[in-house]
Amino acid sequence: MKNLYIGVMSGTSLDGIDVALCLIDAKSCKLIASEEYPFPEALKAHILSVIGGQTTLSEIGEIDHVLGVQFAAAINAFLVRHDIKKDRIGAIGLHGQTLWHAPDAKYPFTMQCGDPNIVAYRTGLSVVADVRRKDMAAGGQGAPFAPAFHTFLFGKSDKKTAVVNIGGMANISLLNERVIGYDTGCGNVLLDAWSAKYFGIPYDKNGEIAKSGEADGGLLEVMLADGYFAKEYPKSTGREYFNIAWVEEKISSVDFCLRRNDDSPSSSGLTRGSIMNANSHTQNDMKWAKNVLRTLTELTAVTIANEAKRFDREVIILCGGGAKNSFLVERLSDLMYPSQVLISDTLGVSGDAMEAMMMAWLAYKRVKGEAVELQDITGASSDVVLGGLYAGN
Repeated sequence: MKNLYIGVMSGTSLDGIDVALCLIDAKSCKLIASEEYPFPEALKAHILSVIGGQTTLSEIGEIDHVLGVQFAAAINAFLVRHDIKKDRIGAIGLHGQTLWHAPDAKYPFTMQCGDPNIVAYRTGLSVVADVRRKDMAAGGQGAPFAPAFHTFLFGKSDKKTAVVNIGGMANISLLNERVIGYDTGCGNVLLDAWSAKYFGIPYDKNGEIAKSGEADGGLLEVMLADGYFAKEYPKSTGREYFNIAWVEEKISSVDFCLRRNDDSPSSSGLTRGSIMNANSHTQNDMKWAKNVLRTLTELTAVTIANEAKRFDREVIILCGGGAKNSFLVERLSDLMYPSQVLISDTLGVSGDAMEAMMMAWLAYKRVKGEAVELQDITGASSDVVLGGLYAGN
């Protein structure tokens, strides 16, 4: 029996392609091996430019093809590295790269690119893809799906537990009772975007830069007043909503500026207009940028903690890239005290591979023809079998 499945995930952070090999049955999903393959920088830049600006059908088609080739290459490299026999693989679960997610639009839709036909042909393996749209056809948000998988992994705990995946967006799974799950809002997406724009790095390792700044209470208050955070679940979001433009709009709506070192009235802070370009990198510019990053880190921590406390969680299990940000974890622990904040790896489940494992599990469910229990999570009218199946050669 083919009970080995491969999961492939590339999230909104665009930090790489995660590939996981899992042994799956009705009761367990065991990680056998996992790897991360970096995105080519040119492809990442192209995807971000399309998400952040105007595009054409030609560009979308090109990205769809190039991503399919990239995913197939990562999977084939993974098969060779781990000497995996193809005849033992049930299917590949391929999420695809999200370009746009609009569940609340007049005509709801979601778009994940990475042609599964190319992946099936180049790997010779069956591919389960396009997993979100069936849920949306049933009236659901099409995300997040992680709570269903988190329940499968951690649902037997006797404590009131939440699992929080901090990727580009952050999503929370509330276990033990009727399972509820939704996107709390921004996870790493704003931290990474700000770090790239103002510090020239892809992310703030361990939150070291943010830790050196000071959170601005006025700016944080304006950000927390955004309508998304007040919206009731089910809800989901993405980079099309939380992005640099969102941050800059919030900054422009408050009196957020710095005084120079002598703090004299004649040397008042830089104007918002000049700071927004921040090309001079003066000492004040850098201090300002650090303070914004610190405030954005607090925003992620507070919006997650608010939802966990709302449901009186005793244990919070963290996974995803944000679980590696030690300062963010520290802030969450402080905000959640006396509740216990744990990293999933300490419970024997790789936080880095979690989402790729979820895609392997969704492939297993699709091959078995089993519906995924998402009604209480996404708001769908019924639980449905997710994804299309693209046959291998």
